[in-house]
Amino acid sequence: MTAGGSAAGKGGPPAGAPSGAARADLGEGLGWAGLGLAILVLSLSMDRLAEQGVEPYAVPGLLPGLLGIGMMLFGGLLVWRGRGMVRLAAGGARTKQKSDLRAGRLLVVLALCLTYSVALVGHGIPFWLASWVFVSASILVLQHGAHQEAGRAPNWTREIALATFIGLCAGVFFTVLFQYFFLVHLP
Repeated sequence: MTAGGSAAGKGGPPAGAPSGAARADLGEGLGWAGLGLAILVLSLSMDRLAEQGVEPYAVPGLLPGLLGIGMMLFGGLLVWRGRGMVRLAAGGARTKQKSDLRAGRLLVVLALCLTYSVALVGHGIPFWLASWVFVSASILVLQHGAHQEAGRAPNWTREIALATFIGLCAGVFFTVLFQYFFLVHLP
């Protein structure tokens, strides 16, 4: 270690180098923004069905286009956050631990989404109920991980009540939105 206390001799990142989280945010943000742009371009190329008298708010490419714009917006926010997080990493082990937590969260979210899309939707369960279960379970599982990471004990009564309420509202809202606004018949 030098007299100035530099961590460069310990194998840490050089001063001003982005931390692992900042690099991950930059890369992931660019990936999501790129995917959003591709979705937007493809949605704009979809047939507008004007010759069939379809209302402008019900055209097939509207929802994917809006989702693409949202993905570009949030991808841009990740890039902005990653750019602003350029600072020294606390150490290689801590950066590795955060990277492992991110990978674990990604796997949990993928498992929840696959369970929803493969096991719940389209197998006799009403869409609003499947969505209610999915949103409620997602909130509870992800909040539990956040509480564990922060070292706090959750108030389970409050957490379950809030997740159940939000899940029910989301299930009903998306059912009404898709069936009566987008005119999509749901299972």
